[in-house]
Amino acid sequence: MTIYESGEDYLETIYLLTKRHSGVHAIEVATELNFSKPSVTRALKILKTAGYITIDEDNHILLTTSGLTRAKSIYERHTVITRFLILCGVDETIASKDACKIEHDLSVESFEAIKNIVGRGKIID
Repeated sequence: MTIYESGEDYLETIYLLTKRHSGVHAIEVATELNFSKPSVTRALKILKTAGYITIDEDNHILLTTSGLTRAKSIYERHTVITRFLILCGVDETIASKDACKIEHDLSVESFEAIKNIVGRGKIID
């Protein structure tokens, strides 16, 4: 199942929330993305069906192996593109917002070129 830009944003958000603390809930995702809880619930159902997340008995959202891999990739793209734009003189806040738009549509070839310019290998810890 293909997920689109919004699905990738959800995966990235779940990943970042998981890095901050364990036990991520839908309401935290809704708050972080400034979306309604029903919208988040629908999106989580799609991500679950696609095999990117599971939800445990305490309603914690957990990334599956494929979900974690995809989330890390999206986060890496966001981070590298943000750093690249900052190197170009763009304000950090604007760079991050623009990176969020660019990260979804940029080709692998262009991303690798940007990553080389930024001079960083893997950014994910």
